Amino acid sequence: MDSLITAAARALASGDALGALKRVALRDDAPALALRGIAMAQLGDLVRAKALLKSAARAFGPREAVARARCVVAEAEIALVSRDLIWPPKALESARRVLEAHGDRVNAAHAGNVAIRRLVLIGRLDEAERALAALDPAPLPPALRTAHELVAAGIAVRRLQTQAARAALDRARLSARAAAIPALTAEVETAALVLDTPAARLISHGREHPLLLTEVEALLSSSTLVVDACRHVVWNAGTAVSLATRPVLFALARTLAEAWPGDVARGTLIARAFRGKHADESHRARLRVEIGRLRAELRGLAEVSATKRGFALSPRGAREIAVLAPLVEGAHGAVLAFLADGEAWSSSALAIALAASPRTVQRALDSLAGEGKVQSLGRGRARRWMSAPLPGFPTILLLPGPLPSD
Repeated sequence: MDSLITAAARALASGDALGALKRVALRDDAPALALRGIAMAQLGDLVRAKALLKSAARAFGPREAVARARCVVAEAEIALVSRDLIWPPKALESARRVLEAHGDRVNAAHAGNVAIRRLVLIGRLDEAERALAALDPAPLPPALRTAHELVAAGIAVRRLQTQAARAALDRARLSARAAAIPALTAEVETAALVLDTPAARLISHGREHPLLLTEVEALLSSSTLVVDACRHVVWNAGTAVSLATRPVLFALARTLAEAWPGDVARGTLIARAFRGKHADESHRARLRVEIGRLRAELRGLAEVSATKRGFALSPRGAREIAVLAPLVEGAHGAVLAFLADGEAWSSSALAIALAASPRTVQRALDSLAGEGKVQSLGRGRARRWMSAPLPGFPTILLLPGPLPSD
């Protein structure tokens, strides 16, 4: 390897993308193309970076399997950052195995880390956690140790394990300082903001106030009966009843919980659950049926009793009832939660992340665009979606994944 390639690689390792380009910008040999691609990725030109890395992979000969595998890993990371979730993960796994077989354990670990980040992004936390546990960060250079700890923190945050998340972020800070890459340090500090930013609203006794993730974790592990409007779950002391597929039952549960310790009139319940402006006998009959279903779902956690004017919710084995609500109310909160990361998403990538049909996601995006909450860039297959500036922001609690108690 010539001295310019070596110098450019060292510049990239230290985060100096411009310094690397000064050495290889005019060269079109395979190693230079690969380094130029990585440099452009660091500078944010992901389209150009992807094209350069594809050219580099083609330019490397059949005997240069390691170099080609490194290009595949770099391309996979660009796909992840650009939210191209259609990019084949099998290609990344094949590249990781090639690197592992040839003794390039650092880049093999980096490939594994990229794969884990993709799993976290689409909510497959159990798989991500198992894969992360199989990676030993000790022999990795500081930059990769930082990435490893950021993934660990991300998993802990999604599971509402705030103490573990804070510990992982502290380790990430130490590794980022050792790496001496300003952009990496900034990434750690940005990730840490989620622990110090309100994540939800607590509604109880007719009042509401914002909660940090740490406070949300404490609330869900307390003896309070919580109606969680972020995940559409009712829980108490670690026991959860999901109503995510029962929107009418959840609307009734939330309305009753917000009124506790008082009751709710039948007309109000009909308006909230069925969106009926005027209650007639058919509405009242349906309300009785749905209340019976709600009683069956919540048995052991709460009791729904009839009163003179309507119904009331009372906890079993809990002293309080509270509602955990998103900071920003409205339909399609999960879509907004993904777009809140500031990246440009395609509708197909959102469909993969949400485990929803592309048509459902497109309808949600069109609805949000009509409300001025999202905006699109480009046309056709190149169309990407970003969140518009909002007075509040969607909570991370809206992202899909297993419940914290799972």
